[in-house]
Amino acid sequence: IEEHQAKAESIERSLSRCTVEDYESVIEGCMLAGTHRFNILLHQGGSPPEQDVMHAEFLSVAVRRKTRVTMPSVLEALDDIERARTLHVRGDLPGGPQAARRALECLDILRSAACQRLPVTGKTMAAV
Repeated sequence: IEEHQAKAESIERSLSRCTVEDYESVIEGCMLAGTHRFNILLHQGGSPPEQDVMHAEFLSVAVRRKTRVTMPSVLEALDDIERARTLHVRGDLPGGPQAARRALECLDILRSAACQRLPVTGKTMAAV
């Protein structure tokens, strides 16, 4: 969990240097940091450390169903970032800056959920 937290915070610090006009970088960074935040939540829920998730779309049916019931806003946030990535990073649809704003909002949802469940260790979470 600590490794995911450190990586997410590092990526989020890098994201703070971007603007929504850098939408490809913002969306990609949100995907990376958001996946780390998602893995924190899954590991806190009992998922073994060796079973990291790379993309929500590739979750097993059982894990996806459980996540949809236990953390619906978290799953929706990660799915939204993945959709933006498909359409605006790998694709060429207009509206990239708006998609970047939404990706940042989704990352906030993931960060908030992960931070609420983290044990207090004396360390503070990096704010973007």
